[in-house]
Amino acid sequence: MADQQNHIPGKITYLVSVDESDDCRVAMRMAALRARNTGGQVVLLYVIEPASFQHWGAVSEVMVEERRQEAEERLQTLAAEVHDYADIRPVLFVEEGSKLEQILKLIDNEPDIHAMVLGCAPEGKGSNDLVQELSNELTKRLRIPLLIVPGNLTDEQIKNLT
Repeated sequence: MADQQNHIPGKITYLVSVDESDDCRVAMRMAALRARNTGGQVVLLYVIEPASFQHWGAVSEVMVEERRQEAEERLQTLAAEVHDYADIRPVLFVEEGSKLEQILKLIDNEPDIHAMVLGCAPEGKGSNDLVQELSNELTKRLRIPLLIVPGNLTDEQIKNLT
């Protein structure tokens, strides 16, 4: 990825933290269309959060490896969707740890990430813990704009916004 000094105005790189939720797919589609319409890029980050099961080392290692493989497969599926949807090949990252910490670390390590798009679950449809955590960190640590989009937007609404 290019560095900030070589940034071309209007060409925005959007970060999307992905998982299995529908609202992350809406955020990903919004980022993909915005990037396509501005000549920008999309970065997809899948964070493998620590499992609460830590009893046997060998079993834990197998579980981590299985979760990493599932994360990589999910990312490949989503990358293909971004390509089909917006003709963009996203940059992919798989990290392990706290989702909030890994997002902030990636933003710090990749200065050409210009904005983050985050899907917000419709009321009663899921958890918005990450939205709340990132919103709280905005004034302290987040150095890029955070775009929060409703997770129940239709493709037509996304196209109208981009």
